[in-house]
Amino acid sequence: MLPAALVEDLYPESRRPGGRPRRTARDWIVDFTCFLLAVVIGLLAADTLQDEPDLSPAMEVADQVVGALACAAVWLRRRWPVGLAVAMVPVSLVSATAGGAVLASLFTLAVHRPFRYVAWTGGASLALVPLYYWMRPEPGLPYLASLVIALLLAVAVIGWGLLVRSKRQLLLSLHDRARRAETEARLRAEQAQRLAREAIAREMHDVLAHRLTLLSVHAGALEFRPDAPREDVARAAGVIRESAHDALQDLREIIGILRAGESDDAGRPQPTLAALDALVAESREAGMKVALARRVTDPASVPASVGRTAYRIAQEALTNARKHAPGTEVTVSVTGAPGDGLAMSVRNAPPEGEAPHVPGSGQGLIGLTERATLAGGTLEHGPTPEGGFEVRARLPWG
Repeated sequence: MLPAALVEDLYPESRRPGGRPRRTARDWIVDFTCFLLAVVIGLLAADTLQDEPDLSPAMEVADQVVGALACAAVWLRRRWPVGLAVAMVPVSLVSATAGGAVLASLFTLAVHRPFRYVAWTGGASLALVPLYYWMRPEPGLPYLASLVIALLLAVAVIGWGLLVRSKRQLLLSLHDRARRAETEARLRAEQAQRLAREAIAREMHDVLAHRLTLLSVHAGALEFRPDAPREDVARAAGVIRESAHDALQDLREIIGILRAGESDDAGRPQPTLAALDALVAESREAGMKVALARRVTDPASVPASVGRTAYRIAQEALTNARKHAPGTEVTVSVTGAPGDGLAMSVRNAPPEGEAPHVPGSGQGLIGLTERATLAGGTLEHGPTPEGGFEVRARLPWG
């Protein structure tokens, strides 16, 4: 029950390739109604032809023939609205029985074409009305009354057509707005999913990389020192077991948070700046040489998100030092105060000999940069003048 023009715009997938839009049931009803009104108006005008004293029989017949052809042309109004309206301009000057077809053509032009077409064609048609009634006065009706009635009728039909067009344009704009809103909502959902996946990837990398690196170091020691004392083998095996157990526990907790749909702050308490001592102690137990210099005013007032970001930066930097510069001394420095921000640095000495190549290197630093940016801070990393490597971060602390 929608017009074919609206169906084509609202549902582009239903458009026939290379063809015109198919008439809908509503179109058939409207077209038949317009044709019927044109015929009725033509018949009423034909009854008044015999009352015109100066109209010859030949002109009367010609008037009716032209009127009949004009009524038949109403069925072409959807295909050629401009052409039909232009053709009806001279027809309206010579045929009284074509008056209904002229009104139908003006209405169709106002509905289906922009206002500039209506202004030119409708203006030309209205300009001929005074000339028509001067040439063929309406029997029993003054000239001025005939002129006013005809002009008001034409303006009403054109205004009705413009109103229909504006309502269709409004419907199309609302539909387009709704479609854009759906597209934007889908894009926002996809972006939220992407950000969630990136957050999950960062969290899993930060949590598991540290544990698995400890496991790898002690497993490598057992592989290359099979003749180590029994106490060292037992201690390394214990560290491997604890690291594997902690990694599995962290993995279960992350998966549990994902299944429950909870935020990052849900589940077990997230590490903060206070857990930095335990991280350094764990790294020392793994055989690393780590020096911690912490000069933080009122550590308890550090925001949880800032402390968690600082912990993850230190954790990833220690993991990288363990992988790329094993056996070197690492210095972790954290300074800051409320209002000044939190600055931290993790620096390791140059590795002895050639640094081992680790596949997939660099992804952790990319994740740390994104994490620091999300926290409102900055992160820089690069080699030191002595040949080592340093990670520097500055986080906001209001």
